Amino acid sequence: MKVIIFGATGMVGQGVLLECLDHSEVSAILAVGRSSCGSDHPKLEELIHQDFFDYSAIEDKLTGYEACFFCLGVSAAGMSEEQYHRLTFKLTLGAAETLARLNPTMTFCYVSGAGTDSSESGRMMWARVKGKTENHLLQLPFKAAFMFRPGYIQPLKGIRSKTRLYQTFYTLARPLYPALKTIFPSYVTTTEKLGLAMIEVALHGNTQPLLKNRDINALAS
Repeated sequence: MKVIIFGATGMVGQGVLLECLDHSEVSAILAVGRSSCGSDHPKLEELIHQDFFDYSAIEDKLTGYEACFFCLGVSAAGMSEEQYHRLTFKLTLGAAETLARLNPTMTFCYVSGAGTDSSESGRMMWARVKGKTENHLLQLPFKAAFMFRPGYIQPLKGIRSKTRLYQTFYTLARPLYPALKTIFPSYVTTTEKLGLAMIEVALHGNTQPLLKNRDINALAS
């Protein structure tokens, strides 16, 4: 399987990339980003692209792939709804619409989040925008599309968040992860399990398009 990863320099994207590099069923990986992910592997090709609202100049490099793992995302903290909508809904749909046109047999996996609002009418701005994004992705003419809604994600295998505050939190939380996993199994997962679950649904599909933490952990095992 040949896959495209968006956001391979972020914490979640790093995890997905590592699992793809290690997985025997993944034969080729195209990492699309504004900067290098810093990995050197025979499977991996990097495509540096600055304008994530326009792919016309690189469309010829985006064909022939069977799956896309879309791991780009921003925090809504301090943003207006208009700003967050542009960087979440418009940015994601711009890439997805291009890929659906170029690769109609592709499976598209989107990292959303726990608490996403499919009704698009709730009180939380970020949840409404994420819900709108999910709903539109599910309407695109892909072979299949899956919305991943993880809660707490523990980074493994040396992965670090680029945001210092977040990394400090993950470092402090690491010793607590075994207890969290036992007490709240439906609310915690890892970068490893998220990557494995994405590969699993890309290879074999799934009956449900909306995947919560419990689903993610089950697919990874």
